[in-house]
Amino acid sequence: MSRTHPASPTTAHPATTTGLSRRADVSVWVLQILLALFMAVPSAGPKLVGHSSATAAFDQIGLGDWFMYFVGALELAGAIGLVVPLLSGAAALALIGLMAGAFATQLIVFDGRNALTPVILAVLFAVVAWARRHRTAELLALLRHRPA
Repeated sequence: MSRTHPASPTTAHPATTTGLSRRADVSVWVLQILLALFMAVPSAGPKLVGHSSATAAFDQIGLGDWFMYFVGALELAGAIGLVVPLLSGAAALALIGLMAGAFATQLIVFDGRNALTPVILAVLFAVVAWARRHRTAELLALLRHRPA
């Protein structure tokens, strides 16, 4: 007769501690990696190297090159955060905020030409934020208990 023991938190598979099935957990990781690659290379890259297309767009916004580099740095930081397990949920939430600004800019400055792009990205980031909400809670708990 075999005895069954409930899995302890130290021996449980990580996906079981998230409330997601293994397949869902892997799917979210694939999404996180794809989003991180998108945010790092075609999104942040041109801004951080001062590509003429990015410079022209930010000139139209009217806030100067400093803002282009700032947004590029935020995008790159978000991309890195998406693939760091403890930061993944918080990074997704921060990127939703960045996409809200991008959406408003598309509507106000660029007459809505590409306004759907930040909306689609925000929805994908919301999926990640929801799936990794336990990581965000873990991060907040660590920050609350940090010695001053």
